[in-house]
Amino acid sequence: MGQYAYKSISELSQLIREKRLSPVELLEATIKRIETRNQETNSFVYLNFSEARERARQAEEMVMAGEKLGPLHGIPTAIKDLFDFKPGWPATYGGIPALKDHIADFYCVYAERMEKAGAIIVGKTNSPIMGFRGTCDNPLFGPTKNPFDVTKNSGGSSGGSAAAVADGLIPIAEGTDGGGSIRIPSAWCGTYGYQASYGRVPMVMRPNAFGGMSPFLYEGTITRTVEDAAIGMASLTGYDSRDPLSVNSKVDYMGALHKSMKGWKIAYSPDFDVYPVDERVKNVVKSAVQLFEDAGAHVEEVQFGIKRDQKELSDCWCRMMMTANIATFEILKRQGLDLLKNDRDDLPEEFTYWSEYVHHMKATDIINDQIIRTEIFDSIQKIFNEYDLIMTPTLACLPVDNADDGETKGPSHINGIEMNRLIGWCLTYFTNFTGHPSASIPAGLAGHLPVGMQIIGKRLADEDVFTASSIFEQLKPWKGTYEICNNRARVES
Repeated sequence: MGQYAYKSISELSQLIREKRLSPVELLEATIKRIETRNQETNSFVYLNFSEARERARQAEEMVMAGEKLGPLHGIPTAIKDLFDFKPGWPATYGGIPALKDHIADFYCVYAERMEKAGAIIVGKTNSPIMGFRGTCDNPLFGPTKNPFDVTKNSGGSSGGSAAAVADGLIPIAEGTDGGGSIRIPSAWCGTYGYQASYGRVPMVMRPNAFGGMSPFLYEGTITRTVEDAAIGMASLTGYDSRDPLSVNSKVDYMGALHKSMKGWKIAYSPDFDVYPVDERVKNVVKSAVQLFEDAGAHVEEVQFGIKRDQKELSDCWCRMMMTANIATFEILKRQGLDLLKNDRDDLPEEFTYWSEYVHHMKATDIINDQIIRTEIFDSIQKIFNEYDLIMTPTLACLPVDNADDGETKGPSHINGIEMNRLIGWCLTYFTNFTGHPSASIPAGLAGHLPVGMQIIGKRLADEDVFTASSIFEQLKPWKGTYEICNNRARVES
């Protein structure tokens, strides 16, 4: 069971191609580990082993027949239970009780392209309702627990995916990101989460093809290694005519892993000007970013010139994200599911508050939010006039304790300063305003808990982020930290 748990995609693929490991054997080991460990973390909320077994059998036949294999042939993966779909599979939009029997009849891009690349989707992972918070908890399935400490939360909204990868259940999982939902749980679970430049990975949305613009919504990967992310992103990235903003250019993710950073200028900010950041987090990231000097880069601390309070900015995100969520609710309403009217008690208090707020917004209010967004874009672009990369902490705090009521939230205060508990402690949603590529990379540990460092690149400069990520992984490997997860005290069923 544990023989393959922490092997990388490249290692597993080599074993499969050399016929030393069957896709069926790998899947059965994956199933056994999920059945043994998932109860501890609550990473998966839906499993379809029968379908996965059939696909693994077909994958084995292709290997034995000498057929051409995709880059992820036989590799187990998972999709998220949010805006992420596979025909015939349930879609609860993050654990809404009224949608427990709701079934999707179409593919999301991740499921579509991963299966085309040969991957085997084994199930769906946990998420908060409508992805409207940076923690992973909901009233239908409960919290996803952090594999490094199961009393703590995994982070969200792709919390089930990050926990499953960190706990060695699968090597790669889908993350979607409207405010940091790939990077937030990656920071808390010690995984590598990548959010590409907007347009790199298509967002196929109907009936509103432009529904992923405000804020920018992304699909991406959560992995344990940078190379695995490069393999996954190479399969996800590419033009799609169904997305009006899809970018028609290629990215050499694998080639980026072997480039130099000599002479690069890195802009480092411990707080993005306006965030209160826990000193333990700040210290780990400050130490981590200085390692790039060893790679020939030059690191300088910078100011962005952001004038607005962090709470004002996070409230702006809440308004934008709620507008996107209301659009989803309108689609469900057309299908006979009027959740805001008939199932209001299923929804968190903060969700209904912001839904009512947005319903009463005027056109001038929407324009003002776009002006705030523009200010953040300009402040980041100003830094990129002089620097190649921006690096910050991914989050302002360490993982929070799990609640027992489906309502785990972020901290109310950091360093004595009041926070928006949904997203205010996340230094991630700025790139959902702007469209820049961004990754959360394991920077180190504070005690036994992971700390993430955010690496932001210029628009469409995804290769730069991968180059820096690969070099950092060589300078400060984090593979050994997963022993904390693998060897934690077990809870027997």
